Amino acid sequence: MYAASREASTRSREALRVALTGSETVAATTGSELFAVVAVLDDQRSLRVALADASVPGSARAELSERVFGGKVSAATQAVLTTAVAQDWSRTRDLVDTLVLLGQEALLESAAVGGRQDAVEDELFRLGRIVADNPKLEQALSDQGKPASARRELVERLLNGKVEPVTLALAEQAVTRLRTNNIGVAFDALSDLAAARRDQIVAHVNSAVELNDQQKEKLSASLRRIYGKAVTVHVQVDPTLLSGVVVRVGDDVIDGSATGRLEKLRRALS
Repeated sequence: MYAASREASTRSREALRVALTGSETVAATTGSELFAVVAVLDDQRSLRVALADASVPGSARAELSERVFGGKVSAATQAVLTTAVAQDWSRTRDLVDTLVLLGQEALLESAAVGGRQDAVEDELFRLGRIVADNPKLEQALSDQGKPASARRELVERLLNGKVEPVTLALAEQAVTRLRTNNIGVAFDALSDLAAARRDQIVAHVNSAVELNDQQKEKLSASLRRIYGKAVTVHVQVDPTLLSGVVVRVGDDVIDGSATGRLEKLRRALS
């Protein structure tokens, strides 16, 4: 984002924090309604352009949003939306992407208030791994040649009744508004967002063997010393590594596997 949109996004997120009153219901409703608003804006180009048109006074854009959505969404959602559209955005896309983020954060807040944030974060991570390990499923969920409704229905059939409602809502929205050919990346981003809400970072760990709780805690402590903040460790077993682990934190990769060491030796000898 350019500077104007970054500032607009910050103010919009502040409005969300004010609107959410600590109620699980308010947070869940706000998240779902913001996703519904995004769906309308995705379908109506003229409306989304009008709401992000920096050449029009912010107050006029706020009035337009109230005319369109007033009475159709809750007071909390309308307050967030009014603040967001009144900001000056560098690009129309930035406004819509921020509304998506606000919807995600509101739903994660509802999970946190209900004491289910850890479960949601873990389910999103595992969902990403399941998709990564199943190429046919990944292709089906990432196929933008199919109607968004078909991808959404597939997610509902797979997950309904098996995961937290917040996890299902986030997953459905991710496949409906797909902006990448790799849906697993989108699920990982949601897992990272959940961890970031607790001021934690996420370490994606591939291990040759399953790690026990003590090993996970030791690894987490080591990473915390490196990065200076709490680290959530998500582990996936990968026997092809032969031994050791490969740790990915953001763009950083720490390869302590036997396969990695053999590859370094091969490059040194070539």
